[in-house]
Formats: sequence, structure tokens, C-alpha cells
Amino acid sequence: MAELRLQTSAGGRLSKEAFSLATLRQSVAGQGLAWLDIVNPDEEIRNFLLDDCGFDELAVEDTTGHTANTVQKFDNHRFVVIKARDDDKNRLDTEPVAIFLQENLMITVRHTKIPALKVFSKRLLRADAEDIDIGVDYLLYEILDSIADDWASRLANYSDELDTLEFRVFDPSTRYENMLEDLHLLKQRLREVSKSVESLHSACSRLLRAGERLVNEKSITHFTDLQNLVTTLVKRTNNYSLGANSTRDTYLTNANLKLAESNKRLTEVMTTLAIIGAIMLPLTLIAGIFGMNTDLPFDASTRNGFWVIMSLMIAFGLTMIAYFWRRGWFREPGE
Repeated sequence: MAELRLQTSAGGRLSKEAFSLATLRQSVAGQGLAWLDIVNPDEEIRNFLLDDCGFDELAVEDTTGHTANTVQKFDNHRFVVIKARDDDKNRLDTEPVAIFLQENLMITVRHTKIPALKVFSKRLLRADAEDIDIGVDYLLYEILDSIADDWASRLANYSDELDTLEFRVFDPSTRYENMLEDLHLLKQRLREVSKSVESLHSACSRLLRAGERLVNEKSITHFTDLQNLVTTLVKRTNNYSLGANSTRDTYLTNANLKLAESNKRLTEVMTTLAIIGAIMLPLTLIAGIFGMNTDLPFDASTRNGFWVIMSLMIAFGLTMIAYFWRRGWFREPGE
């Protein structure tokens, strides 16, 4: 079932019992600017938007699902779709908000809770006569600005998080867990931010396009300031995303260097063991031969026989050490 909330610049929030879709025009008459917020539209809402408001059929169809960002002007209304942060506590996500502008009425249609709309509602309550004089374009400016400000505070947190991750990457004294996962999560968040701020940037550019502006003269200064803010947010998002990529690449490079150092040490150990084994093999062979119960060319049981065997072992050992030395097995790689 659809949820409705109506708020005016003069009377504030109206209770659900104080209005209905059939009496909406009478309820907001003489109340200055009016904002109707619709959550989870149903067939009744669709008929109201088509028949009572006379909105374009394709624009109304776009409110039923996930539609692309757009700014359009029709004969009796304007239609804007932008993405904003939803209220999901477990995962950062963006959802579309459809906005209809007609005379002094702004209608928003959404399917999830949007925190920025709460901020916009409070701003509308504080609107003064000069703001109201701008017209319904003031409501459009304030709702887009609320969404932009919502991301500005988030980006400040992501900047601090990126600084922390960069410090951890270059901190050799401590081993931090889940570094790659944290960097990947930050990149996901920045991608969601990019979806919204880029939709805001496109909307502002379309609204202020020279020769076919879709906002009145009184609001141009407001939307120009908003465009500058959104442009800054787009640049910040791109910079943080590049920083996250660079930090991830640095982390992977450091991890590969540590792995290469570990492999180098392992190779050195294995080389040492191989050299020791290669030297011991002929010595073991000599000891085995002279330990056999057969006649030998000399008496191995005497003291002279002992030194003959030891001399053979020493000679074999020195010969193999000299051979390995000439092959360069005792030198560091690159020397």
C-alpha cells in the first residue's frame, strides 16, 4: 500500500486525515509551495498521476521501477529522476527518486527510505518569504541540494578511511587484517557515490543548459551554486576512487615483494641443503665401500688405512666445493 505525506511552506506537515488525493488541490490552495511525497506507488497513485495531474504516461511508468536518470520538460510539468542514498544500514546503496514539478506542487515518488528527504523536509519548514517567492524551483533546488549535502558528509568519512588505509599499507611495524577486503569495500562505496553525484551533475547541467533552461530566472543563482558543489563532489569521488586504486595496487605490490623475499629465503635454504647433500653423498659412498666385508687393496683397520679413507673423503669434498664455487652457487644472484 502506498504511503503519502503532504507538506506545505505555509502550513507545515498535514496529517493523513487532512487530505486525500481527490482533494489534494483544495488542501494546498493558498498554502504556498506544496510537497507530496509518495512511497511505494500503487495503481491508485498511477491513476492519480495520469488522470488528475495529467502527467506524461511514460514518465509515470518510470516511477514503477528502476529508471534511468533524466530531466524532461512537458507541456504542463517537468520530470526529473536522480539517484540518492537509501536508508540501508548494512550496505551503502543508491535508489532513484522521481520528481514531478507542476505549478506550486512538487511530487516525489520513491520505493525506499531516503535520508536526504528528512533534511529537505526540515529545510522546507524553515523557508522564508524570499525562498517561497522563487516558486516550485526552490523545492527542486532544496531537494537536490539535500542529496548533495548528504554525500558531502559521507565523502569526508571516506577520505578519513582512505587516509587510514594508506597509513596501514606503509606501516611495517604492524600486520593489519582484511586490508584487501576493506579497500574493496571502500571502492564499492565510492562507486555508489559516483552513481548519485553524477546523476546530480547531469541534472544540473540539463536544468541550466544555455538556450533552454528548465528553471526560472530567480533560481539560476541557486542552481549554479548547486552545480559548483556537485562538480566538486564528482571530482572528490573520482580522486578518492583513484586513491583507493593506488592504495590497493601498492598493497598488492608490497604483498608480492614480501612473498618474493620469502621465496628467496626458501630458495637459499633449499640451495644450501642441496649443496650439503651433494657433498655428503660421495662421502657416504666412500664410507659404505670401505665398510663392506670384502678384501681391500690396503688394510682399512689400521691407522694408516683410516687416514687413507679420510684423505679420499676430504679430497672429494674439496673437489665438489671448488666445482660449486666455479659454478657460482655460493654467490648472491646478480653478483
